[in-house]
Amino acid sequence: MNKLIKTDVKTCENLLREFQQKNQPSHAEKLTFKGVGERDVYNITAPFEDEGERVIAGRVESRDSEHSEVYFFVEKNGEWVPREGAPVFKLQDPFFTKIAGELVLGGVEIFPHPTLENALGWRTVFLKGDKIANLTEFAKGPDGMKDLRLIELNDGSIGMLTRPQGDKGGRGKIGFRRLPSLKHVTIEEIENTPLLENQFVEEEWGGANEAHLLANGRIGVLGHIANFDEEGNRHYYPMSFAIDPETGDYSDIELIAVRSNFLEGPSKRPDLIDVVFSGGLVRKSDGTADLYAGISDADAQKITIADPFLQYEN
Repeated sequence: MNKLIKTDVKTCENLLREFQQKNQPSHAEKLTFKGVGERDVYNITAPFEDEGERVIAGRVESRDSEHSEVYFFVEKNGEWVPREGAPVFKLQDPFFTKIAGELVLGGVEIFPHPTLENALGWRTVFLKGDKIANLTEFAKGPDGMKDLRLIELNDGSIGMLTRPQGDKGGRGKIGFRRLPSLKHVTIEEIENTPLLENQFVEEEWGGANEAHLLANGRIGVLGHIANFDEEGNRHYYPMSFAIDPETGDYSDIELIAVRSNFLEGPSKRPDLIDVVFSGGLVRKSDGTADLYAGISDADAQKITIADPFLQYEN
């Protein structure tokens, strides 16, 4: 198995130039969500199965607010509607995985900032259960950290991706470590997780959105890399890379889509037009994958891309 090679850090500008030389994603499709009033649904997960039914978790939020709820949606007649009887969580940006046969769901919890007036703090919250109806909280991340992700590895241990900000992570950098079990998902373990070096320049940031266990035991990471332009507008790009949990080696980041690959749609604010937030990836047997994404903090779409993880399984 070829070793994963990390070269020098690449900026969003470098990555965009590389991406524009590739075949572009196709078949963008807007997902229609109903049953939540006038609120937007965005930053969705990929579909997953629960009690024999395909379900998408999505962030539901008014256009003028950051106070959101996570709903579970099922598809009926081509539209996604709230699942009858399913719980609703006061969280943002849902994500899921399966560990030890259980569904593990997470999201971002916001709360009044302890020291800054009229500001919000945030933390990642984890829930687990044998099905959506039985999800209960089992762990929290440190205050101020989003984009915490977990994945079960072949030996039953847990791969953990972190994203500290501030003194350790600047605007946001990705860390990785292995843990023996879910019991070890503690604030101390999270805060002590080492960073992956040379992934982001100091002016830019990124995070992991979803982890995939590849056929050879490596971890395929679906994430985002982001920056500000001179006018203060945000630019978020879906990206991927791979980690070898045995050696700690990891690959370069590669972009897998940009906003112009998707359909036009609404934006929460003018500075968020060029935002694509990787929600989840469904790998398919024909060498492609469906990327589910939040668009401009107001919309949800999916698009077909070349499977970004095949190259790491060869």
